[in-house]
Amino acid sequence: MPSRVIRQLGRWWHTPVIRRWTLTVAFSVLGFGTALLWGSWARACLNNACPSVASVGGYDADQASKVYAADGRLVTDFGLQRRTVISLNQMSPAVIAAFLATEDKRFYRHHGIDWIRVLGAVKDMLIERRIAGGASTITMQLAGNLWPEEIDRSDRSFRRKLREAQVALELERTYPKDKILELYLNQIDLGNRAFGVEAAAQRYFGKSARDLNVAEAATLAALPKSPAYYNPRRHRLHSIERRNTIINLLRDNGYLTSDEAERWKAYPLILSNRSDFSEVAPYFTEYVRQLMEARFGSDLYTSGYRIHTTLDLDIQLAAERSLEAQLEAVEDGQYGPYHHETYAQYIQEKADKGDASQEGPTYSPYLQGISVVLEAKTGNILAMVGGRDFDDSKFNRTVNARRQPGSTFKPFVYSAALRAGHPLSEILVDEPISVPMGPTEPPWEPQNYDQTFRGPMSLRQALTMSDNIVTIRLGMEELGEQAVIAEATKFGITTKIPSVPSIHIGSADVQPLEMISAYTAFANLGERSVPNPILWVEDKDGNIVWRPQVQLKPVMDSDQAWLMVDVMRDVLRSPMGSAHQAWVNGNLDLPAAGKTGTTDDGADVWFIGYTPDLVAGIWMGLDKPERIKNGAVGGVLAAPAWMAMMKDIYQRRAVPKDPWPRPPDLTFAEIDRQSGERALPFCPTENRFVESYIPGTEPKTYCHLHAFNPVGGATPQYPGQH
Repeated sequence: MPSRVIRQLGRWWHTPVIRRWTLTVAFSVLGFGTALLWGSWARACLNNACPSVASVGGYDADQASKVYAADGRLVTDFGLQRRTVISLNQMSPAVIAAFLATEDKRFYRHHGIDWIRVLGAVKDMLIERRIAGGASTITMQLAGNLWPEEIDRSDRSFRRKLREAQVALELERTYPKDKILELYLNQIDLGNRAFGVEAAAQRYFGKSARDLNVAEAATLAALPKSPAYYNPRRHRLHSIERRNTIINLLRDNGYLTSDEAERWKAYPLILSNRSDFSEVAPYFTEYVRQLMEARFGSDLYTSGYRIHTTLDLDIQLAAERSLEAQLEAVEDGQYGPYHHETYAQYIQEKADKGDASQEGPTYSPYLQGISVVLEAKTGNILAMVGGRDFDDSKFNRTVNARRQPGSTFKPFVYSAALRAGHPLSEILVDEPISVPMGPTEPPWEPQNYDQTFRGPMSLRQALTMSDNIVTIRLGMEELGEQAVIAEATKFGITTKIPSVPSIHIGSADVQPLEMISAYTAFANLGERSVPNPILWVEDKDGNIVWRPQVQLKPVMDSDQAWLMVDVMRDVLRSPMGSAHQAWVNGNLDLPAAGKTGTTDDGADVWFIGYTPDLVAGIWMGLDKPERIKNGAVGGVLAAPAWMAMMKDIYQRRAVPKDPWPRPPDLTFAEIDRQSGERALPFCPTENRFVESYIPGTEPKTYCHLHAFNPVGGATPQYPGQH
């Protein structure tokens, strides 16, 4: 049958009239088609509808700015698109081979349009009556990726295809193949806001594109077909199936042997264990973002800065673990009944309401906390926890909150006293005090935390025990509010401090970061370091564009600072110290000092402590100030979290060997604890101790309480002393 048809067609073709008409119709159709195609080709770029490829030579792709921890580990990025541009020779050969085998195996043999693939697409359309994809070359895809507004790749029209083809041809005439391939591999959308192979390699595998193996490269090459469907985090099986298809393509195109292909298809899909950069130190990274935006503006999100921060990821994790564990212990009632809504209850209620993924109100109803760790000598912020749940509340309490510091403010009062010539052995009396507040207000009658009065005590004892009354007497009667305000200002407190008697025990609101960093002046024996989260910032080419300098502010001389450190060490090591029990329970073997803090209403509890190289602070409270619980004090609630954090940190950090050397010009004298005067041989042994002094402030008199009594009379005592 077919042979008869062919013979019949042959007779028709040899008939002159039929042959002439057939050729006429064929050439007419061909001419008409050519004219139509030429017209469409010409109209595709009329009125500058196609972009100019001349701009590609200076093309600078939008790149997210990368944020790195102090050890170089990537923490997060800032940008609408995650992209880091690298050169072609910095990419793993497996990456280049995988994308060429998948997207355009004849890339180095065509001039922008792969006519073999075009004819294959036409065949599919005419014979199989389906519109086939896959005819776009890498150069054509690049044209659409570079100019998405002029060449919308979601547009399936013939005109868009012609426009894309014209731009591809122009790109190929203007730029070398390697340049086009490099642009493509840095521009391609690979899902999860990762654009380009370097950002995707970091996103999925936690490594650079230069270090990807064949299986990992094939996993990335699987994504352009459908970034969502082949997302290895969401659809592992789809990703592996597509990856193995690409490994077969690498085999078929001669990049791999059959044995190699089988081995790589058996390779497990191993993703980085961090699924979302925003989970790491979110309050710190948001703080950095705000600072960088203020400096670089909108360029921060497009110019590919590399921001090297002071963040120590190990210390950050230690801070997060210890704070959350202590907050949970308080809410669970381990320190006595807790009557507020707990974090667990709050999250469960959100889940029950179906809004667990939504950000909560600025002020959360559950117990909050902050933790900050600073490098004493530089002010570098090594860790920052601004709250319990960044997704629920992005309010950073370390820098945006204003809270009463309670007794953590008292060291400023005692520092001012030393500056004014008051020695730590000076005796003041802890007894009831009534301060007139005005004709229409009742007098202010402050109390100690335990509602008791202890009689005469030295300034050293008062600060060690965190006695309120002696501190108020010292500030009001010996120094004055203005002297204390001036002292706090020297320590870096910038919030307004009203001139009222209660400021001496910490009634004025402060910024927590300022309050914690003030203690660097003690740790450094006189110099305060300004908090800083940035080591340096470089542009995408590696040029350093900003390197903040360490800022050290002189606060006091070394004699005064050493005396403050010595008495604040007693807060931990002395049995009467307000944090002694937490120190003992924490079983720390560190040279350390610090101060507890509790407000009168129990709404704020603190512990700020330091070693010679680190300063760290813990705060706990409710966002809307309210008593945390009955008996809430910093030494019981906040100090244990500090102890646990420092123990964790110093398991990986050398303990300072020469803590706070004593300045050589300090003097010393043996003192009677009861009188504050120089001890006599007749003073009880248990009353004697050696106190250090700034020269010229030593007591001039000897103990009048234990002077020689020849008849053996009783030693006189101050009323109320015990």
